[in-house]
Amino acid sequence: MSAVATPVSPMLVRLAAEKATGALLRDHGTLYLVDGRVVHAESPAAPGVDVLLTTGGRLPRENWDEAVDRAGAHRAVGRFLVDSGRLQDGELEICHLGAVFDAAFFALSPTSGPTRFRYGVGHWFGTVRPVSAEAVERETVRRRELLDAVWPYPAVDTAPVVPRPAAPGQTVGARQRALLATADGERTPAELARLLGRPAFHTLLDVRRLAAAGLVETPLSPEPEAEAVPPAPALLPVLPVSDPDIALLRRLRDALEAHL
Repeated sequence: MSAVATPVSPMLVRLAAEKATGALLRDHGTLYLVDGRVVHAESPAAPGVDVLLTTGGRLPRENWDEAVDRAGAHRAVGRFLVDSGRLQDGELEICHLGAVFDAAFFALSPTSGPTRFRYGVGHWFGTVRPVSAEAVERETVRRRELLDAVWPYPAVDTAPVVPRPAAPGQTVGARQRALLATADGERTPAELARLLGRPAFHTLLDVRRLAAAGLVETPLSPEPEAEAVPPAPALLPVLPVSDPDIALLRRLRDALEAHL
């Protein structure tokens, strides 16, 4: 894995090399693998694909519940949503990939707890678009670096979001306005993400940008390491096209940026 000098999860790297199938359980989430490739991910810190589809307004909740009831036992919920005309293939793929990378970011966060793998375990949603473990690790590292580039104090990630008055003439985008309007001084970024039906990572990114702009309260944090912090990019950085997984990440990034 030349793209990641130090693997985020050495066990994930080993399982990918083994072409293993099963569930990788970590403190902050679970990754599901088929033949060594990631097909699904879940984390308590990230809204699931059901929230992204239903709360986001793309799919009525009753349609989701029907898909789970009729196809969950066959591990084919995603396929049912397409075959029944509830979603288009491209819609499902983009939404599911967004949920996978979102949950994987948190599942692969640093942990002191045990990491376990249960061979043969699958997920009821089914396989939509497998992604290489290398691409998941690469994207996880990229997202960590992006957050630190915007605001290198992670305490805002788990603290209640408390809005602050804007300076004269200071404005924010529509997504951030909606986030600030929902922030009640008690909900954390993860809770706001679920309420709004948005990926948790992009909610964290918005909160850190608001913190950098002085528009939310910033809890006390340890000083970051004394090294140069690059300026915050306006949008997610451009990814070079060097393999199919990178092309896939670019497609996902472009879809997400369309809603930023």
